[in-house]
Amino acid sequence: MNPKNTTQVSEFLLRGFSSQPEVRRFLFPLFLAMYLLNILGNGTIIFVIRSDVQLLQAPMYYFLSQLAVADLCSTTTIVPKMLENLLSQKKTISYHGCLIQIYFYIYFANSDTFLLAAMAYDRYVAICCPLYYSAMMSHRRCVQLATVSWTIPTLNALLYTVLMARVEFCDPGEIPHFFCDIYPVLDISCSDTSLIELLLMTEGFVDILGPFVLIIISYIFIFCTVLKIPSAAGKRKAFSTCGSHICVVVLFIGTISWVYLKPHSKELNFQDTVATVMYNMVTPMLNPFIYSLRNSEMKAGIRRVVRQCFH
Repeated sequence: MNPKNTTQVSEFLLRGFSSQPEVRRFLFPLFLAMYLLNILGNGTIIFVIRSDVQLLQAPMYYFLSQLAVADLCSTTTIVPKMLENLLSQKKTISYHGCLIQIYFYIYFANSDTFLLAAMAYDRYVAICCPLYYSAMMSHRRCVQLATVSWTIPTLNALLYTVLMARVEFCDPGEIPHFFCDIYPVLDISCSDTSLIELLLMTEGFVDILGPFVLIIISYIFIFCTVLKIPSAAGKRKAFSTCGSHICVVVLFIGTISWVYLKPHSKELNFQDTVATVMYNMVTPMLNPFIYSLRNSEMKAGIRRVVRQCFH
């Protein structure tokens, strides 16, 4: 390695999407509309659940409001800067801005997966242990699960951010991505990154697969219990309480697994870009509509809050 090519850069260039102006002019209003829908949808979910006593007291909706906060914050970590760069000729992010983006991106993405696991556990208790539901999913237990979902990602994100702050980079500091994701940033480093890469391959995989395995186990028990229900109407009712959550899990964990649980490539291909946009923008945008349109209790809660606002 040539020492003169190593420097402490003050900013990075985000290569991101196509450099062609017509492509950027198409992507900007598309992503802006998606971001505004995200704010509207998740903001509505948070407001309705926090305003409606019946929904707030139900563990499922308590976790849903937490998930909406994580989704809203996760996209806000990435999208505003991405929109700015789509309009700018100089698509840059400062060194410290990049570290901050890495921290909050890891934090909120991990919180998302833990909250989805908590919601799966809630559905498991509701369907497999209905007689003990009130005791097993008390308000205290819900607060404990939410606290774990927000605390563990804090430590995880802090660990990676501190390690990334010790990495040196080579000029010109061009990140082959549209935001500061940890793998693309490591690709332009001039330091020994073996420790960080080892953590990503071990502890990082656990962060993704751990909650996912808990979700799978929960739904295996749920499906086995539902199949024992004698009436078709009872089976439909049981599955309907899980349908929204299953859709969200498949969308989010499916796309994030595509990006992080396959062999790493230094060049971001089209499929990776689409998958990254899916779990960072499309899934958080769709979550409120999936839960609102598929859930009769959520729709009833929205109607109650609307009546309260106009009376």
